[in-house]
Amino acid sequence: HNEQADLTSRTGARLRDMLGEAIRAHPVFTAAAQPRRISPLLVSRTQQGGTYGLHVDNPFMGTGEARLRTDLSFTLFLSDPGSYEGGELEINHAGMTHHTKAQAGDLVLYPSTSLHQVCQVTSGQRIVCVGWVESSIRDAAAREILFDLENLRATLSETHDVRSPEYLTLSKSIANLIRLWGEA
Repeated sequence: HNEQADLTSRTGARLRDMLGEAIRAHPVFTAAAQPRRISPLLVSRTQQGGTYGLHVDNPFMGTGEARLRTDLSFTLFLSDPGSYEGGELEINHAGMTHHTKAQAGDLVLYPSTSLHQVCQVTSGQRIVCVGWVESSIRDAAAREILFDLENLRATLSETHDVRSPEYLTLSKSIANLIRLWGEA
């Protein structure tokens, strides 16, 4: 009930590349994940009766040079939520359970350390793209601080010139924290 698309064909490779470029180019994803490397993407279809049980993602994925540490997992919803029933992404993190059935084009980014599952699809089919991120900022608390500062910088850019002392000081602080916490 859970099938993976063949992304090695010419059409599949174009789809994989298009999705990867869109994900990498999104400023909120970049600010939140601080991606060092992103795993090869998977496109998954879960049909009626299908589920993907409660699990935690492997701490490392891939082999050889492609091996990466999985700090963050993501699900990019490709199906309109009205085209299927059930199929929610359930994430158990920090003592709370979150159920998500997002709009097509929405991406959910969550710690790979979280237990999660795909609830049973009761009708229709759920199509998503999934992947994993090795962050250049390993510590989740440091990533959160940087995300907050990036959001502050975006807000500040609406009211201040990017050459203003306030904007430049914030940009310098972000860059220096990345130097302090980052892995090349």
